[in-house]
Amino acid sequence: MNLDFESLFSLSPNPYVVMDRNETIVWMNDAYLRATMRTRESIIGRRMFDAFPSDPGSDSFELLSASLKRVVETAEIDEIALIRYDIASPDGSMEQRYWSATHTPLLDSAGEVDAILQHTVDVTELHRLRSLRDESGLFRRADAVQHRNLDLQAQRARLTRMFEQAPGFMAVLVGPDHEFAMVNEAYTQLVGREQLIGRKLAEALPEIVSQGFIEILDEVRRSGQPYNGRSQEVYFEIEPGAPRDRHFLDFIYQPIFENGDVSAIFVQGQDMTEVVEAARHQDLLINELNHRVKNTLAIVQSLASQSFRNVEMAGSARQSFEERLRALAGAHNLLTDASWRMTSLAEVVREATAPAAGADACRIEASGPDISLSPRLTVALTMALHELTTNAMKYGALSNETGCIRIAWFREAEDSDYLALDWQELGGPPVKPSGRKGFGSRLIERGLAAEYGSKAELDFREEGLHCRIGLYVPECVAALAGQA
Repeated sequence: MNLDFESLFSLSPNPYVVMDRNETIVWMNDAYLRATMRTRESIIGRRMFDAFPSDPGSDSFELLSASLKRVVETAEIDEIALIRYDIASPDGSMEQRYWSATHTPLLDSAGEVDAILQHTVDVTELHRLRSLRDESGLFRRADAVQHRNLDLQAQRARLTRMFEQAPGFMAVLVGPDHEFAMVNEAYTQLVGREQLIGRKLAEALPEIVSQGFIEILDEVRRSGQPYNGRSQEVYFEIEPGAPRDRHFLDFIYQPIFENGDVSAIFVQGQDMTEVVEAARHQDLLINELNHRVKNTLAIVQSLASQSFRNVEMAGSARQSFEERLRALAGAHNLLTDASWRMTSLAEVVREATAPAAGADACRIEASGPDISLSPRLTVALTMALHELTTNAMKYGALSNETGCIRIAWFREAEDSDYLALDWQELGGPPVKPSGRKGFGSRLIERGLAAEYGSKAELDFREEGLHCRIGLYVPECVAALAGQA
């Protein structure tokens, strides 16, 4: 049976009017003409607010305009519980009218809003029944509900805009097949596809199936535990058969619970590809730098060996020189491992003293808080500690079987941006100051003096050498290094 719906609507006692998406009136039934006191010729082809004027900014204008716009934007039915909208009578005077309206979207074949069907009911007489209103509170409740709905709609619109415009990629996956319920612009740009809403993840992005992400999402739904990916390598196939785009992503699969069960999974993250690739390039450059430094030190060592070869009594000098080169190379190895950023003071002490002390390294005690040093201070302190250790092996606490060395570092009480490192030798042969400074002492003092705020003081006490090293290491720099 074929029904003529236009005829049915024309005969309906309820008022109906049809507008296109630009709010131009294209059809109305007779009930609508009676309710509005208009003729078909006077309003058809005119925009709604031209046929029935209302001051912009007034409640009637804003309520009706907002409802029509929501229908176009969401393609969903929108209702106005109560609206005052005055209209002109045939004699030209304005009549106060109250209406209740329902706006229904009419979609085209592509699913877009093509027109809006308005069903409007004149509730003026009901509104005027003040006693009924006072007894039942109908209008008051309707007005409150309407305002709450408007607040919720505005809040939803704000949250939707924030979601869509967020710089990080976001998506919401629902159901056991992980169907796309929401995606933002950053997500579509990342995966290189637009039409995702309503599609299963495995169908929309088949290339991620073999990469194990469906299994991860299934486990999140099963366990209710979030999954965090850190710089995780992911490949997207923008076009079938084309080379896949590689990305490194930081992301989280966060389960969303409803009645105690996982109803959806929120996907949120950042594309870290540029950061990861920059870090890898930096590592490559640092490794190349370390390789060249080692080659340079090897060349210097070879030149020294050749230069000292024919010099009488140069054996010990050549050995000292080569040991200093090895200490310098050790400092560079520490810096390479730390990507030439900040190094641990405890590691610097250990690496600077252990090679020179050899089997006697167990007689060196070191203690102090976790402190990070800059590359320049790392090199300067390494060379100073190497000289102190070498001297202890030859003349000091490590030259006999009973001596020991205690190294301690701490923040200065007067200024916490300065660090004090105490080197104390105990149990060695009695110290007899020579009255002159050797090369090692000058290297310690001058090497550290070249660094801002740093200094070294040597005290040749009879019970053992004491060296106080001062370093400028601001607390803020050490804290940032710890966070990194």
